[in-house]
Amino acid sequence: MNMLLDQISQPLNFDWLQQVSVVNGAVGRLLTACLLGGLVGLEREVKRKAAGVRTNLLICMGAAFFTLLSVVLAGDSSDKSRVASNIVQGIGFLGAGLILHNRSRVSGLTSAATVFVVASIGMACGTGLYAAAISATFIVILALEGVGFLERRANLKLYPLVYEARGADQNKMLTSILEAMDRAGERLSSIDRDEIGDLQRVSFSLTATKKKHENLRGQLAAEPTIQALLTFRDPEED
Repeated sequence: MNMLLDQISQPLNFDWLQQVSVVNGAVGRLLTACLLGGLVGLEREVKRKAAGVRTNLLICMGAAFFTLLSVVLAGDSSDKSRVASNIVQGIGFLGAGLILHNRSRVSGLTSAATVFVVASIGMACGTGLYAAAISATFIVILALEGVGFLERRANLKLYPLVYEARGADQNKMLTSILEAMDRAGERLSSIDRDEIGDLQRVSFSLTATKKKHENLRGQLAAEPTIQALLTFRDPEED
């Protein structure tokens, strides 16, 4: 009985020295995964995405830890990639949960892709490929920030904005908004109307390029029936 308890207390027959050496090597890899995953998550957090710092940090560290365990659990077996392949499948299911279909458009694709690549960074950390993991992190942040900026600057990126018109007469505001949308060649849909005291509001969402948003804002701001015009980032923007 005592012999059985001793075997259970020493997983995979590691002696004390082996376990200490494994821990010392693993801690650095896990901390690096936390740092790199947190950096990517910070960029997502700044943009108020669902998968922020904690989510990306934990995914990156989890992938690194599973990668470390895959070698240990496989032991002398030649099949050491089984756990790693399951990581890819599991992250695929997790990313699929971030993809939503709303208002005739798909959102969450970038967040899902970010989660997928963060897991690969974690796996690189788990195998000790620090240079590759750091390079991949830099490329991901550059793609999220730099490429997005260039797309908007070059008027290529379509992004949604919520428009809120305020005035004294909702019907007149709606007529002005509809005419401006017709001139822009866009369809007016998903209208929200409410009133607070004497102030009436009309809100709608539009997905368009930066140039088209600027032109529409200028036309609506010049309408005499609209006393104030505000625009907000759509929370479903990816």
